[in-house]
Amino acid sequence: MRRVLVIGSPGAGKSTVARELARRTGLPLTHLDAEYWRPGWVRPEAAEWEARVRGLIAADAWILDGNYTSTVPLRAARADTVIVLDYPRTLCLYRAVRRAVLSRRPDALDLGREPLNLEFLRFIWGFPAVQRGQLAALGAMPHLTLIQLRSDRQATAWLAASTA
Repeated sequence: MRRVLVIGSPGAGKSTVARELARRTGLPLTHLDAEYWRPGWVRPEAAEWEARVRGLIAADAWILDGNYTSTVPLRAARADTVIVLDYPRTLCLYRAVRRAVLSRRPDALDLGREPLNLEFLRFIWGFPAVQRGQLAALGAMPHLTLIQLRSDRQATAWLAASTA
């Protein structure tokens, strides 16, 4: 395990799992939210974002925390392991709302108050359909080890077993 993606719905706990995996393995961790967003939660141009991702995946070893569906295939082509947090949408909604209201992010991203709007909430609610498509595409990539975790308990057990 040298190049790891941690993907899943907003609010699933990607940053928390990625941070613990980095602590246990010593692999360098990059939170994609910190690479993507500009101050005030402004999005970069698509070409700029893709170039940034290409630079990140060129390294020999990494953990990349974040979904960003448009670049999952690009990142997966270079990864050896993908950890998919496939958590219940209600839990993800709860955590995303709590994070926005409390202004506490596990990745210490400091861009001002995280936006919480109907578009974002709908994205989380509809994410299981997005994730099913991702899982099918990732499962067809024979070089990948695909790890699907459905709860914090499973994530904790997997981290303990895989990094012992």
